[in-house]
Amino acid sequence: MKHTLIKTALLTVLALGALSACSKHEDAPAAGAAVKEYVVGTGATYAPFEYENEHKELVGFDIDVLKAVAEKEGFKVKFVNTPFDGIFTALAQGDRDIIISGLTITEKRKLTVDFSDPYFEAGQVIVVPDDSKIGKITDLKPLKVGVLQGSTGDEMMQKLAGDNNANIKRFESTPLAMKELETGGVSAVIADKGAVAHYLSNNQVKGIHMVTDDNFPKEYFGIAVQKGNAALLGKINQGLAAIKADGSYDKLHAQYFDAAK
Repeated sequence: MKHTLIKTALLTVLALGALSACSKHEDAPAAGAAVKEYVVGTGATYAPFEYENEHKELVGFDIDVLKAVAEKEGFKVKFVNTPFDGIFTALAQGDRDIIISGLTITEKRKLTVDFSDPYFEAGQVIVVPDDSKIGKITDLKPLKVGVLQGSTGDEMMQKLAGDNNANIKRFESTPLAMKELETGGVSAVIADKGAVAHYLSNNQVKGIHMVTDDNFPKEYFGIAVQKGNAALLGKINQGLAAIKADGSYDKLHAQYFDAAK
C-alpha cells in the first residue's frame, strides 16, 4: 500500500511537471517571438494622404490606414519618405517592402507590382481660374498644364498632348502645381480630387475652382507589394477588411475628408 501511494504521488508530480512544461512551452513563443517590421515607402508631399507635420513626422490618411492594418495583423511598419518618381523602383529593388502613396491601381502598374484590394475611391479633377472656359480635358491640349510627376494626371496629359509635350509642366507635389496656377504659370492643373479639396480648404484660395469631366474614369487607390509576395498581400487585405468591418476605416475617412467637402 505504501509503495502504491508513493508511486501515485510520483506520477502526480510528473504529470504536474509535464503540464507546467507544456504551459511554459506554449507561452514562450507569444512572449518572445519577434514581431515582423516592414519598411514602407511613401511620398510625403501629398496631403492629406501623406505629408510631414511641423515635427517632421510622417502623417496622413494613408499612414493611419496602414498603421491600423498592421495593428490588426500583428506586424510593425516603418515609414520612409520616398520621392514619388522613384517609389516603384525602391519597391522593385527591395529597399521597401510596401509602398502606399495615393497609388492609383492601373493595368500598367499591375505588370510590375501586386496591389491590395482598393481602399479609397479617387478621381482626377481639373483646376482652373474662375474666368476660364475650360470644361473638359480635351480643352487642355494646346495649354500649359500642371501635373504631379508620374501621376495618372501626367499619363492623361501625355495621351492627350504627347509624351514629350513641353506644355506638360511636372511638379513634385500638388501644392507646387497649385501655386503655379495661382501665379499664372500654367492654365490648369490636373490632380486628385482629395488632394485638391484639402489644399483649397486649408489655404483659403480664391479665384480658382475645380472642374469635373465625366469622361474621367473612376480610380481606386491600392497598397503595393513586390510581384508575387502573396503572404504579405494577404495580411494587408485581411487587415483592410477588418478595419472596414469594425468601423475604424470610416472614422479615418471622416477625419480626413468630411471637412474638405
